[in-house]
Amino acid sequence: MNTLWTNGTIYTMKHEFDKVEAVLVEDDKIIDRGDRSRLEKEYKIDHIEDLQGAIMYPGFVDSHLHMIGHGEKLLRLDLSEVMSAEEMRTTLREKVYSTSVGDWIMGEGWNENNFVDRKIFHRFELDELAPHHPMMLTRICRHALLANSKALELAGITEDTEDPPGGVIVRDSNGRPTGFLLDKAQELVKNALPQVTEDYLQRALRTSVQDLTRLGLVGGHTEDLNYYGGFKRTYQTFLDVLNPGQLQFKANLLVHHEVVKDMHEEGLEYGDSNGLVELGAMKIFADGALGGRTAYLSKPYNDMPETYGVAIHSLTELKELVKKARHYQMPVAIHTIGDLALEFALYAVEEYPPPEGLRDRFVHGQVVRPDLLERLKRVPVIIDIQPHFVASDFPWVIERLGEARMMYSFAWKTLLKEGIACAAGSDAPIETADPLLTIYAAVMRKKQGDKHEGYYPEQKLSVYEAVELYTKGSAYAIGNENGNGMIEKGYSADFTILNGDLFHIDPEEIPNIKVVKTVVNNLTVYQA
Repeated sequence: MNTLWTNGTIYTMKHEFDKVEAVLVEDDKIIDRGDRSRLEKEYKIDHIEDLQGAIMYPGFVDSHLHMIGHGEKLLRLDLSEVMSAEEMRTTLREKVYSTSVGDWIMGEGWNENNFVDRKIFHRFELDELAPHHPMMLTRICRHALLANSKALELAGITEDTEDPPGGVIVRDSNGRPTGFLLDKAQELVKNALPQVTEDYLQRALRTSVQDLTRLGLVGGHTEDLNYYGGFKRTYQTFLDVLNPGQLQFKANLLVHHEVVKDMHEEGLEYGDSNGLVELGAMKIFADGALGGRTAYLSKPYNDMPETYGVAIHSLTELKELVKKARHYQMPVAIHTIGDLALEFALYAVEEYPPPEGLRDRFVHGQVVRPDLLERLKRVPVIIDIQPHFVASDFPWVIERLGEARMMYSFAWKTLLKEGIACAAGSDAPIETADPLLTIYAAVMRKKQGDKHEGYYPEQKLSVYEAVELYTKGSAYAIGNENGNGMIEKGYSADFTILNGDLFHIDPEEIPNIKVVKTVVNNLTVYQA
């Protein structure tokens, strides 16, 4: 049976402002598009979907997020909107009162930069709130966490515990752990958590997908497979939840380097797919994040000159990991926030280029230098950018980096002007998963409600460029530019349908636009 979508504004994204009157779909593929009268004359139409004046785009795809983590954030204590240390105390105290003694208190998303005093809680303060509960509170960047004494005890962390490679146990002047753990040091506490159940994993993933489709997303490129009990268990969760009989959502799964061997021992390879769940690039972390000063910089932090950040791997180790990916015929997706981490990643992929026809991905690419831009042009790589970081990280990030580095930091327009392929994502649960808020941040370079012209306004994207990142950009990132990202013959029937025209409204109104329908493989998975 075929379906004719019509009676609205349909943007194909083939080029700027390209529109058609109608789209004809058979099964899960677009078989034609153009004038409604021609389509009705040339084809026997079985069913008409009336857009009722709504605006249709190719389905929005988030190019970098953590889907199970997003579901966990929705299920757990969300601290991302807490705006003061006192509010955080009150929120935690209420959670403790409602939690059985001995059970873990887990919170997500706190950000000391939202607090006037920039306070980072000490474990002794958390002990006062939760003397009988282990507590783990993950910072918004997910590169740092806070733990109380009970959690540190369960993790085996004492004054004598050495910093793990790629991580830091923050200590006071007497050498005692403060409960603030950075990057790989977080794993010491996470490994002490009770193993989550399969029911919990499925509930977190279902909760995530239901929220993502509500936001107009038809798919996402996600990194989850090294957690929650390992590759096999987590991969099976995706297969159980995302299949024709369950939820419809297209997930491209990045495969952490520590479980790539497990994937192949299961008889699986890069690109294997059931139509909804696809195995993607090998994920590597080169550094941390700017918030916790663990992003790896070539010059010291402006507001803490004694540190350059943290290299998760030495250059030699990073090269060996990229070599490992090539052994398995895989591209890589390397987390690079600092410019020295980006430089290390470039050295690695220059020495070990991807297999013919594949593209690597550098995730974030927040701090760049002119010499690195020139090298980026010469390698087959996509930058996964997160424009909403501008809304979240400014103005404090200027203190971290200093004005001199800002010209090439968060410089999305520069990347596009230089011809470097980009895709856009949210990094949810670290940032909001709402693509409209990310598009707004890319276009306006400020928080919603701010009265200034935007941070470094010369880096503002046009609305078309921002939407392109969520459509053609995300498809290009996984080598699927000939099947997704546009409304075109032979492409997937994935649509994001809104109640407003993003290209013809005041950009200040973008956050007020509502999702009318989300369509995956010609099936409506969300309807307002």
